[in-house]
Amino acid sequence: MEDIKNVQQKGISIKLENLTKIFYDKKGGKDTKAVDRFDVVIPSGKLVGLLGPSGCGKSTTLFMIAGLLEPTEGKIFFGDEDVTKLSPEKRGIGLVFQNYALYPHLTVRQNIMFPLENLKIPKEEATKMTEQMAALVGIAELLDRKPAQLSGGQQQRVAIARALVKKPRVLLLDEPLSNLDARLRLQTREEIKRIQKETGITTIFVTHDQEEAMSISDEIVVMNFGVEQQKGYPQDVYDQPKNLFVAKFLGTPPIGVFNGYTKGSDLFIGEEKILSDEKLKDHQGEVQVGIRPEGYIANTKGSFEVPYTFIESVGRDISLVSSHPECNAASFRIILADKTVITPQTMKFDIRKDKCYVFNKQTGERVL
Repeated sequence: MEDIKNVQQKGISIKLENLTKIFYDKKGGKDTKAVDRFDVVIPSGKLVGLLGPSGCGKSTTLFMIAGLLEPTEGKIFFGDEDVTKLSPEKRGIGLVFQNYALYPHLTVRQNIMFPLENLKIPKEEATKMTEQMAALVGIAELLDRKPAQLSGGQQQRVAIARALVKKPRVLLLDEPLSNLDARLRLQTREEIKRIQKETGITTIFVTHDQEEAMSISDEIVVMNFGVEQQKGYPQDVYDQPKNLFVAKFLGTPPIGVFNGYTKGSDLFIGEEKILSDEKLKDHQGEVQVGIRPEGYIANTKGSFEVPYTFIESVGRDISLVSSHPECNAASFRIILADKTVITPQTMKFDIRKDKCYVFNKQTGERVL
């Protein structure tokens, strides 16, 4: 492999072809297909989030890219190089785990320098590289402390510095913020984005937190059952979900889903006509209707009337927690900007077309 001292941290694309991982049950039970014919291209120099619920295959995918797990089928390319059979140390990757994995008996300086010692980098040069990387991640003044003397966010920066100091081709982050409290999580994700922009290193960020993924990623890949559900710019995926799974997974508060039906160009929930659209004529019959919490417009003459259970104010958001006999959950939320529009017991609304989605009831695919 090229001398690590001469490698510049610059972006390299990652391509996964038909990537599959099956965990075989040696006791004769059911095998588990964690990743199923996964095809995706991670653009050069971008930060891409792998997003999905627990067990969807995102960490398994990351570990195959890192070389820690061998694919059952498929190939992994870094640029034009097939790295599928390469060992982790020959792939040129930096890996940051959820639990930081710092050596408690070593100082911050020694933790960051550790990979360089393994690469036989001269001590003077390794010290210089360590100090430069510590400055990049904002921990230059902490180099002589031990991990136990650091906050969770500082420990995570040490782990990132240790992963970057050897100038890898690819940075892999596995749930790196899950052990931090809310404020530190926000601060650290901003730091990760800054560091990634400054280095230009291609980065894959694994998380189950959709707000985290959408805020930090240039692109997101939503996964479920080891299969890509949708890939794109975060806001585009939120605004134009391909299916009901993606619509329900993205968004806080979550989208409200109702049993509905179409008749001609009209969309109904129960007896209430929600909206009209000529495109609905191609999709007659029962459907699933998803309405984002910000998709309701208070209107005393509106077509959609709902009772509400209680009002919830959290900072800038004012939510009505409501119910409807056709809702597929016990309750759903309506976000309002103005508390003065709230009336006793029930309210009427119009629905914003751009925040209302119609899904095929059998397949879950979005039809409007």
